[in-house]
Amino acid sequence: MPEWDAELEVDEDLARRLIGRRFPTLDPGSLRRVGEGWDNVVWATRDGVAFRFPRREIAVPGVEREIVVLPHLAARLPLEIPDAAYPAEPDRDFRWPWFGSRLIPGREIASARLGDAERTAIAPRLGHFLRTLHRVTLDCDATLPIDPHGRTDMTARVPSTRAALSRVQPLWTAPVEAHEILEEAERLPPPSATAIVHGDLHVRHLLLDATGTLVGVIDWGDVCRADPAADLSLFWSLLPPAGRDAFLGSYGPVAADALLRARVLALFLSATLATYARATGNPDLEREAVSGLERTLVR
Repeated sequence: MPEWDAELEVDEDLARRLIGRRFPTLDPGSLRRVGEGWDNVVWATRDGVAFRFPRREIAVPGVEREIVVLPHLAARLPLEIPDAAYPAEPDRDFRWPWFGSRLIPGREIASARLGDAERTAIAPRLGHFLRTLHRVTLDCDATLPIDPHGRTDMTARVPSTRAALSRVQPLWTAPVEAHEILEEAERLPPPSATAIVHGDLHVRHLLLDATGTLVGVIDWGDVCRADPAADLSLFWSLLPPAGRDAFLGSYGPVAADALLRARVLALFLSATLATYARATGNPDLEREAVSGLERTLVR
């Protein structure tokens, strides 16, 4: 069974029943399914509240962290993020916690089919957002785990990236430059956990408005403390060289070691997304992920 297959399906009838019982003042009416990923599905009410339900048990600790952390982060960041204003405990019909947030209108980057100029235009807002996030301190910092998935630990990430590059074939075959990046990264020292990070920042988690402006960052189930490089993979996979200069103009300087960690993560995430997109029939995401692999090799 693919690792993204659901262990529990939340269809419209179940979502309406759960929302109606827990939040009777909202209008679940005809719900709209606004998103689905490996771990969660999102249903939106006519009131403009998006409810996020876990699909797999492995996602539950992340949902619990979102419920605690997002209300504090939402007011501190310069782009829209879910606010977890409607938390819900498990009950007889659904054994895991879930929550709702104000709906953030927007579309995923893959469906926008951006050119280099549009990508460069996104860069300053993304850099400013991440600069702000990585400087935030919260009273609940101590409750966050330290890089639980080893995003920036190259002893874990390099082998998993090699495996991801193997799986993505024949969609994309890694050239010698990709393997040289991994060999260089293997020599990096252990990372330091110095910031609150999104923890799983890739193209599916950025939202654009109708003009192509970056307006929101979603899916915070991997929020944790880590080296800020954990959030910098889009520096490589999303942005062309001109966009990278614009990003750094807003974010500030980034050490070479951090950029190398982020580059490995860009290869891993892009390869994984391409494999997932092909398996689930998402050609826009497949195209974006494969082009992200190509961009990551360009300095």
